[in-house]
Amino acid sequence: MDAQLNQFFAQVDKDQNIYVERLRDVVAIPSVSSDVSLRPQVFRMGEWVQKELKRLNVEYEIRDPGTHIMDGHTLQLPPIVLGAYGRDPAKKTILVYGHYDVQPALKEDGWATEPFELVENEKGELVGRGSTDDKGPILGWLNAIEAHQKLGLELPVNLRMCFEGMEENGSEGLDDVIIAEAKGWFKDVDAVCISDNYWLGDSKPCITYGLRGISYYKVAIKGPGRDLHSGVFGGTVHEPMTDLAHIFSKLVSPQGEILIPGIMDDVAPLTDAEEASYPPLDFNLSTLHNAIDAQNTIHDNHIDALKGRWRYPSLSLHGIEGAFSAAGAKTVIPAKVIGKFSIRSVPNMVPEKIDACVIKYIKEEFAKLGSKNCIEVECLHAGKPWVASFEHPNYVAAAKAVERVYKVKPDLTREGGSIPVTLTFQDALNKNVLLLPMGRSSDGAHSINEKLDRSNYIEGTKLLGAYLWELSAMQF
Repeated sequence: MDAQLNQFFAQVDKDQNIYVERLRDVVAIPSVSSDVSLRPQVFRMGEWVQKELKRLNVEYEIRDPGTHIMDGHTLQLPPIVLGAYGRDPAKKTILVYGHYDVQPALKEDGWATEPFELVENEKGELVGRGSTDDKGPILGWLNAIEAHQKLGLELPVNLRMCFEGMEENGSEGLDDVIIAEAKGWFKDVDAVCISDNYWLGDSKPCITYGLRGISYYKVAIKGPGRDLHSGVFGGTVHEPMTDLAHIFSKLVSPQGEILIPGIMDDVAPLTDAEEASYPPLDFNLSTLHNAIDAQNTIHDNHIDALKGRWRYPSLSLHGIEGAFSAAGAKTVIPAKVIGKFSIRSVPNMVPEKIDACVIKYIKEEFAKLGSKNCIEVECLHAGKPWVASFEHPNYVAAAKAVERVYKVKPDLTREGGSIPVTLTFQDALNKNVLLLPMGRSSDGAHSINEKLDRSNYIEGTKLLGAYLWELSAMQF
């Protein structure tokens, strides 16, 4: 194994500029799944993935997840691309997952560069939307296959792949495909690996065994039949924006306390063992401050900050549709406004109970206003929290791979984000699921100036390959 991995590492170093140009090509495709106008670009990105699999002699098929309605339009969902590389019954079979869609991005949002043009700066950061979330990691798997092919080396395991184009918009249709393929395309899978999260800090790799869930809500308040002039109608009508602002103020405090009764009831108590796991982690408040470019953290110590990020639920307000938001002044009373917020859930919390608490509370608070407007509350999508066993050979192999590539033992972490597919894979396949991140905490996924350090991209490609080799030697 040592000799073969050394060859593989050298090949990755040799081809790193090719890998960067490949990342440049895919970043240039604005595959924003939540934008109706850019849905064709998501399909274009899906086609790129299929062509790349064909180039690498990876057997693949696509699954059509059907249609959905978004912003009043019935849209075709992007294809779910299933790949198979190797079918040797003597080898273990590993399923890898990634998504080829990205978050929205506009230069005027505050980007220093054009978001869909990859730029490598003087720090060696590869800046561009999707670089770290999740196009870079997808390419990492493909680059690892290519490097083995150039060396004439067989992969030590069989690979199964599942690449989707709707992760940033609820992964619609994916669960049904996974469940349907549990005894089909995925029937021989021994373990699952996902590279779609980040190091805890910027200096030390980690492997992740837990994620928060998410319940995403829309609150629509409608009043007059059309937008109105505030000079003519101000003071004479119940204004939807005023009602929404009041409802939003009742959801969460400035200190992050969720104000909805019942939400905290099912949160698991903190154990002594869990409490003891926080101090050794490679994390401090300065790491967090660097990641957010500010020092406005709620907590004044890193342990409470991590607890707030990982093991307790949070509620975040995301935006308001229908309100005036352009430059200048416009004295309009919006006829209808839609507020959006989400709750990140933790183990023991279930979406159905969260829904019941949220809808009951908001409707009760709205009734107290005495408003003649109408309100609707809807959960747009929900995913359960996920926790896996880090004592499984899947995690042991990943830890060995981290030590081989980075020469340090990885931190074992949970994460505050949500990747609902982890739980779907775990439940549908009854297999261990591992999160093996490529990027750093400061990568700015979902934010402006998203980046992936060249070193993380190249060493991360080595890590993915090393993980496959280490896993091939494990006894399940």
